[in-house]
Amino acid sequence: MLTKKAAKKVGVEGFLSPVMNTPTKPEDYRLRAAWKGSSVMRVALVNTNRIKPPIAPIGLEYVAEALHEAEHEVKILDLSWAEDWETDINRFFGENSFDLVGVSLRNTDDCAFTSRQSFIEEFAAMVQAIRKRSDALIVVGGVGFSVMPERVLEVCAADAGVWGDGEYVFAELANRMGRKQEWRDLPNMIRRHDGGWYRNPVSAQDLTALPAMSRSWVDNPRYFREGGQVGIETKRGCSHHCIYCADPMAKGSKIRLRPPKAVVDELERLLERGIDHIHTCDSEFNALASHAHEVCEEIIRRNLGDRLRWYAYCSPAPFSLELAELMRRAGCKGINFGADHGDAGMLKRLGRNFTPDDIANAAQACKTTGTAVMLDLLLGAPGETKKSLAQAIKVMKSIEPDRVGVAVGVRIYPGTIIASMVKHEELREGVVGGDGLLAPLFFVEPKVAPFIFRLLDDIIGDDRRFFFFDPSRPDRNYNYNANERLVEAIQKGYRGAYWDILRRYGQNGS
Repeated sequence: MLTKKAAKKVGVEGFLSPVMNTPTKPEDYRLRAAWKGSSVMRVALVNTNRIKPPIAPIGLEYVAEALHEAEHEVKILDLSWAEDWETDINRFFGENSFDLVGVSLRNTDDCAFTSRQSFIEEFAAMVQAIRKRSDALIVVGGVGFSVMPERVLEVCAADAGVWGDGEYVFAELANRMGRKQEWRDLPNMIRRHDGGWYRNPVSAQDLTALPAMSRSWVDNPRYFREGGQVGIETKRGCSHHCIYCADPMAKGSKIRLRPPKAVVDELERLLERGIDHIHTCDSEFNALASHAHEVCEEIIRRNLGDRLRWYAYCSPAPFSLELAELMRRAGCKGINFGADHGDAGMLKRLGRNFTPDDIANAAQACKTTGTAVMLDLLLGAPGETKKSLAQAIKVMKSIEPDRVGVAVGVRIYPGTIIASMVKHEELREGVVGGDGLLAPLFFVEPKVAPFIFRLLDDIIGDDRRFFFFDPSRPDRNYNYNANERLVEAIQKGYRGAYWDILRRYGQNGS
């Protein structure tokens, strides 16, 4: 039985504790199931993400590869393409019998203050539909799940969850089930116990032990045709302390690297399938500059730079002209910098470790190399003023990036720094939403909330470089979920990062 010493009980309504990042040696999780007495498990993996344009479920593919390496039978149900997901679930589980079912939640919501659309209710309905058709152990996981696992488990019919990395845990879970051994003590596991949910300590795995990724488990060519891009990871984790970011909880606060050779091997496999527009799924590609250099150098060494068109998320610092040139030679066409703000004081309040000058220098390095630049802003955080808002837009205009994304309202995820901040009485007035377990929660500084949208409209004016995270502005909407213009552009043959597709689509007069 799981004891209080081995696990931690967390209340469903409570804020989550920081992720534990105790490295585990690769040999602790032997992926091969070829031990005496071990049975092959039949495992189903279900992709529940139905956002359009569709986004290929890279995490689910990585878990499938690990299970396959451990010699278990794996089948994937991809509900992204379902006209009626309930019909597809009934058919899939009616025709197949499984020992273990893994269900992935990529996003809890659309992260937009203006729409506040939650995906958890539909996700819970999918898990409940699976439960009606299968007696298998149902375990949920994914980045979205890892942000608020107890809350998700509370509303669905799953037996347990995997918090954080899923590859090794799912493979070892299947191994132990095949040997009829106890599995409840596995790292990263969350299961019900005595009427509550318990978390086992999280283990941030060594990514050098991942199996070679074939990228053949889902229909990536179709995702490319209908989604415009396919993702890849070069590293995992984020060591920064931004007040709003949930990445350290979902992926760990310790940066873990994939070998550049393994990354580029995977890129070559995608190229073989005709997929030549890639987006890095790292929190920040340049989080460790030396590793970013090594990945680019391996791409260049294999002469792939002219065949690839890839995009990356990066931090404005440290970012050098040398790295910009190397990324460009390796085929990088655009970089999305998490600038967050243009006011130095607000950058500090947001927990960022760079300055407006750093943002300008990074953008200039990209311009020098002919790389498209996107700067993302996050406005309305604690301490925001009319003056800081004006400064943010002024700085963005002076830098002259190709595009600027404007998001108003800070998403409050359980366990983040801002989640602790808003417990204090002086900030509670700025909390918006959260009416019920499934509703997204945001913060907008009360001193600017009454006029922030009107002020931004006045300051930005008709500058077409600015995108808004607002579905009510279809011609300048930066909310990718159900973005009709974006879907239309992809159907017309545009490929690449969504912001760059919208940029080029607009430039061509569409």
